[in-house]
Amino acid sequence: MNYSSMKKRKLAAALLDRMAPPEGLLLLFLAVIIGGATGLAAVFFIRLIDFIQDGSYSTFFSLFPDYRILAFVCIPVAGSLVAGPIIAWFAAEAKGHGVPEVMQALVQEGGRIRPRVAIAKIFASALCIGTGGSAGREGPIVQVGSALGSSVGQVLRLSDERIKNLVSCGAAAGIAATFNAPIAGVAFAIEVLMTELQVRTFGNVVIAAVSASIVSQMFLGDNPAFSVPSYSMQSPLAIFLYLLLGLTASLVAIMFIRMLGWFEVKFDRWRCPALLKPAVGAGLLGLLGIGYILLKKMAPEQTGASSMSSVFVSQLPAFYGSGFAFIEESLRCNITLVFLFLLIFLKPLATSFTLGSGNSGGVFAPSLFIGAMLGGSMGKLFSEWVPDIAGPPGAYALVGMAAVFAAAARAPFTALLIVFEMSNDYAMILPLMTATVTASHFAQWLYPDSIYTQKLTRRGIRFVQGRDMDVMQGVTVNEVMNRNPEVVHKTLPLADLYRRFQETNFLGFPVLDEHNKLWGFVTLQDMERVLSGNVISLRGFTVEDVAVVEPVTVFADEPIWTAIQKMAPRDLARLPVISRDGTGRLVGLISRSNILRAYDVAIVRKQRGQMLGDDVSLRREGDNAFVEYTLLPGDNAVDRTLQSLDLPDTINVVSVERAGMIIIPKGSTSFAVGDTITVFGHRDAMERVREVFSCRSTADRD
Repeated sequence: MNYSSMKKRKLAAALLDRMAPPEGLLLLFLAVIIGGATGLAAVFFIRLIDFIQDGSYSTFFSLFPDYRILAFVCIPVAGSLVAGPIIAWFAAEAKGHGVPEVMQALVQEGGRIRPRVAIAKIFASALCIGTGGSAGREGPIVQVGSALGSSVGQVLRLSDERIKNLVSCGAAAGIAATFNAPIAGVAFAIEVLMTELQVRTFGNVVIAAVSASIVSQMFLGDNPAFSVPSYSMQSPLAIFLYLLLGLTASLVAIMFIRMLGWFEVKFDRWRCPALLKPAVGAGLLGLLGIGYILLKKMAPEQTGASSMSSVFVSQLPAFYGSGFAFIEESLRCNITLVFLFLLIFLKPLATSFTLGSGNSGGVFAPSLFIGAMLGGSMGKLFSEWVPDIAGPPGAYALVGMAAVFAAAARAPFTALLIVFEMSNDYAMILPLMTATVTASHFAQWLYPDSIYTQKLTRRGIRFVQGRDMDVMQGVTVNEVMNRNPEVVHKTLPLADLYRRFQETNFLGFPVLDEHNKLWGFVTLQDMERVLSGNVISLRGFTVEDVAVVEPVTVFADEPIWTAIQKMAPRDLARLPVISRDGTGRLVGLISRSNILRAYDVAIVRKQRGQMLGDDVSLRREGDNAFVEYTLLPGDNAVDRTLQSLDLPDTINVVSVERAGMIIIPKGSTSFAVGDTITVFGHRDAMERVREVFSCRSTADRD
């Protein structure tokens, strides 16, 4: 980061502090700005793709009319030779389909994404898709919108939670602008990116999606992505055919996920300069494209080309680019069964060549393409076998789009809405609901990773509800449990138990027997069930009459992840912790709030471990150091928040240790006497840090 950018950030943050606008109004205003900017970026991106596509292929066709078939190899390779250096030298995060990088930033970086990612992603993806790369345009725009949201939050020095919200706003705006589908954009942000749904954050995401849609409609028009006939179920029995389509879609989606993952691993392990790998993938794509063109010449009647957007698009292999024109052909039943069936396998292979080799693009559109081909082929078969029940094949192509994406992304709500908004046809809502939910759940049962999380899993990040669950293996129950929980005995009268609930505001108590060993567990819900059973008097009833006997327990030395797994099946809010000596002795209680604190501790440990793992190279460079400061009475930082301190941008406050507990510092964190603050950063800035804190360092690990 250069000096001028640092100065701009400080000026923007200072201006915000001076104005002190209401929280809701500020985020609402920022959501509008981010949505509008993402909409403009989407318009520029879409038109840039069209310009590159028409310009590159028309130029080649006019210069070499007798060698047109070579264009399907030469142009993708040329585009990749330009895009490869952009990704390798300018922003490595632009590699692949982008959404996993956004998810990782949300999980591990507090939503912080480098601004340059937006620029690199637009141009690298436009070069890839415009020259024929088999990828979608939605992933790049999601990453671009997320980078814009993150950049705004960083410039204004907002808290991590607000930056994450702005990242979600940018992602929703990207989907809304690309597909003219604002509702689906909001659903995507909620299902795939956001860790939890709150009314205030949800409203910001909605406003961003609306703003992006308005901007894109101003330039691209207010039309659905596809113009398709109006379909409906011909018979109620057809719902079973759509159920079968959903089950098949889950298998096809898993094939796509695993194929893409296999190529990503192979190319990552291949010892070849990173800037050349996309060109190799483009070469393989070109050979596949030439084979398809030769096959197409043998069966020219395979498409009516009624909706092809340009003469050059009609001459491209079906799996080149995002493939929207060919999706529409399948929805209109203009593609023969043989080609529909072949494209179920050719499109995943082409996308794996493109994105697996490190080129830039999205997987949203390829998933829709594969689903349309699968649904169209199955629809043709159903129409032949049971014409009185099945209905037109195009209806199955429409539902297949949603089913395959739902299974690949594990986002059935997004899939349902995206197809509904792109087709503007409500009559197919029941088949869409059936197929998407079936496909998503069956795929989750067969293969736990989605197309967005499998790359994160390989990096050691298990993304569950917006959190990295693998870090939870490093924190034990003993570290965060309540060591002195409130308990009750099984002989306690219910009237006294009712009084305990009122006095403590607790929602549950471990129940001990006469030997003070764990006997059961009683919750407020257990008590309410008794009160709702028309019980006139609690006299004569004891805890033993309502408590759950032999509750689910956890040991103190087990990792937090084990406790989460035990809580999940019955959605338990707390677990008794017992000793391993077999006596059943209660040693503590762990609740959801304890688990959230454990997650924060684990993240700090992981970050510190990563930095310490690099300590050898850092020491070799001699420019960075870990320094710990302990605050004494009268020090400058005492009773002040982190965001109020004028700290250099070249340092990072890693953690605060207070009374034996590790605290993750945020902008609103207030420092106290006795706090031990761990700082990592450039050595030259440490003297300035010492002046800001006005304290002496207790350890300098250099």
